[in-house]
Amino acid sequence: MRAALFSSLLAIAALAPLPLQRAVAADAAAPAVVVPGPGPQEMMQQVSQNLLKDLDADREMYRKDPKQVRVLVDKHLLPYFDVDYSARLVLGKYWRTATAAQRQRFVDAFYQSLMRNYGNAMAEFTADRLKILPFKGDPAATTATIRTEVKRDNGPSVPVNYSLHATPAGWRAWDVTIEGISYVKNYRTDFGAEIEQQGIDAVIQRLEAQNAAGAPDPALNPAAKPARGG
Repeated sequence: MRAALFSSLLAIAALAPLPLQRAVAADAAAPAVVVPGPGPQEMMQQVSQNLLKDLDADREMYRKDPKQVRVLVDKHLLPYFDVDYSARLVLGKYWRTATAAQRQRFVDAFYQSLMRNYGNAMAEFTADRLKILPFKGDPAATTATIRTEVKRDNGPSVPVNYSLHATPAGWRAWDVTIEGISYVKNYRTDFGAEIEQQGIDAVIQRLEAQNAAGAPDPALNPAAKPARGG
C-alpha cells in the first residue's frame, strides 16, 4: 500500500489539477523573490493535463510495461522534481565529504531506486484518488506545502503532504510526507546508518546492483512488511 501511496510523489502533478495555495514559509523581512515560470498551481495543472492524457490513452500498456512508465515519468515529471536537492538532503553531512563523482553516482542511483520501487504504481493513479486540502499562505513565500489526502484501495484516506521550493528554474518538488513520515528524513536515517558502517561507496554500489536487478526491494513490498522511507 505504501508503494502505491509513495508513487503519488512521482504523480504529484498528475493528481493536482485543483486550486492550490502557497504555504507560509518566507522571511517577512526578505525581499520578494521572482520565480520564473508558472506558480505551483499553474505548473501542476499544466503537467497534470499532459500526464493524465498520456496515461488515459493507454493505461493498460503502462501497467504491463514498466519501461513505458519510466519514459512517462522522465517526460512529464522529472523536470519538476529536484532530484539533486532531495538526494543532497538524504545524504546530509555525507554530501559535504563526498566527491563530485560520488555525489553524481548517488543522485543517479537514488532516482533509479525510487523508480524501481514506486514508479510502476503510478499507472494505477487517477485524479479522483487525491483530494487537495486548500489553505491560505504568503504569496511571496519561496516554499510551498501542498496538503492532500490520498484514497486507499480499501479503507480511509491517508494524509500526504508535498514540499516544493522556488529555484532559479522555477518551482520544484523535493519531498513527500506520508502519514507524518518524510521520505527524505526516513531515507537519510537509513542511509546514514549504512554509510557510517560501510561507507558511501558501499551504499552506492548496493543501490546500483539492486537497480540493475530491477526488482523492488523486499522491504518495500506491502505484502512483506511496512516500507522504509515511504
